[in-house]
This record gives sequence, structure tokens and C-alpha cells, in this order.
Amino acid sequence: MPDTRTTHDALEDPRNADILIYVDGALRPRAEATVSVYDSGFMLGDGIWEGLRLHDGRWAFLGDHLDRLFEAAAALDLDIGMDRAGVVDALERTRAANGMETDAHARLMVTRGVKERPFQHPSLSRSGPTMVIIMEHSVPRPLPETGGIRLATVPQVRGLPMSQDPKLNSHSKLNCILACIQAEKAGADEALMLDPHGFVNTTNACNFFIVRKGEVWTSTGDYCMNGITRAKVIDLCRANGIPVHERNFSLVDTYGADEAFLTGTFGAQTPVAEIDGRTIGTGGAGPVTRRIRGLYADLIAAETCA
Repeated sequence: MPDTRTTHDALEDPRNADILIYVDGALRPRAEATVSVYDSGFMLGDGIWEGLRLHDGRWAFLGDHLDRLFEAAAALDLDIGMDRAGVVDALERTRAANGMETDAHARLMVTRGVKERPFQHPSLSRSGPTMVIIMEHSVPRPLPETGGIRLATVPQVRGLPMSQDPKLNSHSKLNCILACIQAEKAGADEALMLDPHGFVNTTNACNFFIVRKGEVWTSTGDYCMNGITRAKVIDLCRANGIPVHERNFSLVDTYGADEAFLTGTFGAQTPVAEIDGRTIGTGGAGPVTRRIRGLYADLIAAETCA
């Protein structure tokens, strides 16, 4: 069996035991960083989040992440309680308090706040919003020279926009968690999810790409998270003469791919070794994946050195 990994594997770092966590303007030790049991995020999953990476003292693609955060807040009619400069200040306060300069990951979460009674109506959230920033020292576990993660196709689908738009980075992730459980029961690392029409879409945690005859394919984007790393990979392909298509494709197309990889803020580009027991290509990162990985590393360096 090939070497395997998950999309969020990180090297252990003992410094994370003593991190300070931002909770509504206060920086609290990890053991004291709590929210109310009446918080709408805890009670109902009523909230949004962003994941960001720190490279050489700068947050990669910060403007894109802020755009997505405020767009999601507008869609949910959720008042974040501060402007973009305020969010950046909260990030920087947390970064400075933890002495982080690079190889850090932040999860920024905003909920509608504390509810007066334990029911769903948004008007019951009388105190809020709640903002939490968890920032950890985080170096992704090195990618294997051969191998990659294993995917299993699951019955859970990425839904229609009129039910819960999959483009939203919402706290309500139960559909994806159930998909991940299904994949684990099948002996895989992550779930491959289809769209409502049966076309290959995304995994439970990352955006999904295949490579066929030198061309990069990904879903139409209609039913997947509007991933920032996904968009950067598409842009890099177009700028560097790599044919790339946002299109519908099936499991048959996927099983016959030469390469497959996942994209996300944490892992960047993660190779896929196997899907539903079928080895994809050579079972690891192929030449196109490796080229994209190099182009993306150069983009990060340019972004954080500008």
C-alpha cells in the first residue's frame, strides 16, 4: 500500500500547548479560551470562518480571504462588528502575542453571538457577534516522494444553492463530516463528493483536480467551496501555458486520470494516490502536479515578499 497522508497533517509542535487565543478582543491561554454554551455557533452552527497561512511575517492572499469573509457575512446577514482593518488588527495582535513570524495557521471564526434562549431564530442572538482566532505553529507534514492520500466516493453530495450554498465557508459542516466518516469506514483518508447531477465535485475538505493528457480539470465551481487556492491554481495554469478546464466530468474520467491532487490553504497541493481502490497514474504526484506545486511556491514567495 502506498504511503498515505491526510490533507491537514502537521508536524507536532510543543509551543502550541501555550498559545494565546483571541476571543472577542481578549487574548486568553488555550485552556481558558471558551465561548458560551448559548453561542449561536456552538448551538446551531450559525457562523463563518476563514483559514489563513502566515509566511515570513505576512498572511498569504489576505485580501482574498477578507473578501470571502465579508461576502459570506453579507450573505448570512451577519454583522462582523468591525471593518477589514479591525479584522487585520485582530490577526496581527494574535500573531504578535504568540511571537509567530512564519509557518503558522490561523482559523478565524465569527458567529452571530450569544443567544438569549436556546432556539434558532436569529433575533434571539442578543449579544454578539463572537469572534475567535486560533493561531497555531503549523508546518505541514512533508509530502511523500511517492504516494498520496486515498479517496472514497461517498453518497453525501455537495448540495444545491437553495438548500445550503456550498460556496459558503459556514460552521454548518455536518454534511462534510458525514462524508468523511463514510470515507473512513471505507478505509480511505478523505471523501470524494459528487454534485447533485452525479458529476465529480470536491472532497469533504478540499477542492479536487485531475490531470488527463497534460490538461488540468476541475469542477465547474457551481457546487464546491470557492477555494482561494483553487482559484490561484487555475490562474497559474492559465498564466503558464497549462491547459485548464472548469467542467463537468464523471468518475469514469477520474479513474482514468494520469494524476489527481487536492488544493487548500493548509496543504496547498496534496497528491492523490488512490480513488475507490484504483491507483491514479503512478500513485503519487505526477509531473503536472509537481510543476503546479513549484509555481504555487513561487507565487507564495512573491506574495509575501512584496
